[in-house]
Amino acid sequence: MIGVYGGTFDPVHYGHLRTALEVKEAFGLEAVHLLPCGQPPHRSQPIAPGWMRAHMLRLGVGTHSGLLVDTRELDRPGPSYTVDTLQSLRQDFPDDSVLLFIGADAFNQLCRWHHWRRLFDFAHLVVMTRPGVTRQPLAEFFQSRLADASTRLAQSQNGTLHFHAVTQLDISATAIRALFAKHRDPGFLLPDAVIDFIRSHRLYGP
Repeated sequence: MIGVYGGTFDPVHYGHLRTALEVKEAFGLEAVHLLPCGQPPHRSQPIAPGWMRAHMLRLGVGTHSGLLVDTRELDRPGPSYTVDTLQSLRQDFPDDSVLLFIGADAFNQLCRWHHWRRLFDFAHLVVMTRPGVTRQPLAEFFQSRLADASTRLAQSQNGTLHFHAVTQLDISATAIRALFAKHRDPGFLLPDAVIDFIRSHRLYGP
């Protein structure tokens, strides 16, 4: 099984990296593909260019085995639609179960995504929640695909919905950019190598 975890990563921080490592271990994944978004269709464009965000992600991942920086959304022109990304991954990994990890906030807006129903044609959808959060009632479309046991995800390549509680660190890329703009120390929020890169390229300045 492989995991897919996308974001703008503008910049990557320990909240992203800890989540990726945690789900990799929890689901016994061969790899988690970290995908910097090229052109987000539902939010403002990232501040740092794609190559910088990808490079910061590689610095953040370092030598962690099984956390892979995947630039296919940066390399593809046009809006970065998740359904296109999953279709591309399915072509590369035709025999693997694919798990798409998204946050609870993103799941609440899923019906606004481009061809959102087709996501289930290419992957399982794993919604990452905070421990102890009560799940809201699901529409029939989602209820029919719900897999309460994570072991069911390995029994097919795609098509199910699963909720998984993760330790979500309260770290915000927006807040980190504000710290750089104010010349304050962002230490312990993101890897030192990423901090050095941001400072050397004068990213997120006032």
